[in-house]
Amino acid sequence: MANKHGDFIWYELLTDNTDLAQSFYGNVLDWEFNDSGQAEMDYTIITAKASADIGGMLQITPEMRAGGAQPIWLGYIAADDVDACIDRIITTGGTEIMPATDIPDVGRIAMLSDPQGALFYIMRGLSDETSLAFAADHPRDGHCAWNELMCSNPAGARSFYGKEFGWIKDGEMDMGPMGTYEFLRHDHMIGAIMPSPEAMPRPMWNYYFRVADIDIAVEKVKAGGGTILTGPGPIPGDEYTIQGLDPQGAAFSLVGQRKAGA
Repeated sequence: MANKHGDFIWYELLTDNTDLAQSFYGNVLDWEFNDSGQAEMDYTIITAKASADIGGMLQITPEMRAGGAQPIWLGYIAADDVDACIDRIITTGGTEIMPATDIPDVGRIAMLSDPQGALFYIMRGLSDETSLAFAADHPRDGHCAWNELMCSNPAGARSFYGKEFGWIKDGEMDMGPMGTYEFLRHDHMIGAIMPSPEAMPRPMWNYYFRVADIDIAVEKVKAGGGTILTGPGPIPGDEYTIQGLDPQGAAFSLVGQRKAGA
């Protein structure tokens, strides 16, 4: 595995309808899709056009639905040793949601939750190639640009993820009544932790995918049956973000420049 322990390496959408999800995200983010070739699961590979594979889509089965699965985006974090990582995470208050599983020709994965309940995967990949799913070196359209954790106890989350994955705090931004936005670094900036709104039902990871023009993307979200929850709002670097829901109810975020709009 080329990526180091603690890197974000893959993003996965659990959805009720992969066909509708492909239509929606393909239009908004210019993604392409291909079957994974895994005989035992309905899994679709997401490719940023003319670039690299950045994630996948998994159809929620009746069994998954009965177990509480709902449409959601999940991130994969690289682990040097999946089983040892699970043991440490459980010891520090996390929970094993899906036990360690080997995916043929892909690697070993497991789904966990942190002590506050935010879900994520860990993975030991078999590929010798560096994952470009998270654009750590420079901006890439269609790739994840930011990983943001919203939770009720940011200090506790920072301690948990820092201890296991080596993430460190690298600055902060005062958001007034919303609290403090704490930036995370893992050799490079990977994202941030922020206090969750009181109305949010549970802590969650929020992933920002990059678009070429935020205003055009907003119109595509609306035309495709998605919902804009916030934004476009300005952020440092002369960029804008939106948070929304796709037609199946999965939360997602976008970031990009404002080229055509006012």
